[in-house]
Amino acid sequence: MAGSSLLMLIDDIATILDDVAAMSKVAAKKTAGVLGDDLALNAQQVAGVRAERELPVVWAVAVGSLKNKAILVPAALAISAFAPWAITPLLMLGGLYLCFEGFEKIAHSLLHAGQDDEHKQQLHAALANPEVDLVALEKEKIKGAVRTDFILSAEIIVIALGTVATAPFAQQVTVVVGIALLMTLGVYGLVAAIVKMDDAGLYLTQRGGAALKALGRLLLSAAPLLMKLLGVVGTLAMFMVGGGILTHGLPFAHDLIHHASEAVATAPAVGPALGVVVPSLLDAVAGVIAGALALLVVTLGAKLLRLLKKPG
Repeated sequence: MAGSSLLMLIDDIATILDDVAAMSKVAAKKTAGVLGDDLALNAQQVAGVRAERELPVVWAVAVGSLKNKAILVPAALAISAFAPWAITPLLMLGGLYLCFEGFEKIAHSLLHAGQDDEHKQQLHAALANPEVDLVALEKEKIKGAVRTDFILSAEIIVIALGTVATAPFAQQVTVVVGIALLMTLGVYGLVAAIVKMDDAGLYLTQRGGAALKALGRLLLSAAPLLMKLLGVVGTLAMFMVGGGILTHGLPFAHDLIHHASEAVATAPAVGPALGVVVPSLLDAVAGVIAGALALLVVTLGAKLLRLLKKPG
């Protein structure tokens, strides 16, 4: 009896672990859009500091990220336990915020490109000025990165929680905590690799043979391109993930995309491929539209508040 009970317990544990692994894969897939943007944002946050301080800065931000998640994960699990009805609205808000943030990035790059160049010049001038307190500047960059991480971590945790909202509480804890730790290690491990890529390339060009020098030059040229690619992919993923959350939460939009994917799937030769690609594209289009509307509302609201605050 004891032996059979032990086997049943082991089987139950194996089943739970299998469920957790499957749900973690779904959660990781859904949070990948935030991860791509998280990578780009945090790599840009630590760019510009002195080479010997890059890894300590990344480490400091990673520690701040873990502190953020130590606050956010229990809060999210408490909501799941005591107010599960709030998960879907929070998930929708998270998706809308993703779309808003993605569209705001595009609008900013188109309308305020000169301001970014000016900011970079000011940063480089500050780093070259011996009178500037580099310790204070570094701490300020760390605080900014940790604030950015808090928002993105909240999005990741809400999305991960949304994928396991109907699962037992123990599985929710396992998946959400696992995703939080995995994303932290993944993001900041890759950020560290990205910010040191140019140093590795420079090292190889100075000390390696012909093949290693060629590899070093490739790394030097690839580092800035990788940063830009991460930004583009991250923004696209934000629209796809955020739009997907919104369309799944709106039955009419979900049904429309489902019928569209079924229609294109019947096309000869390319039908199956279109059936897979079209839903993601339509999610991205929905994300762009939602982001544009959200930015419009926020911009008009901000202007209205400024008008109301004016004296007289």
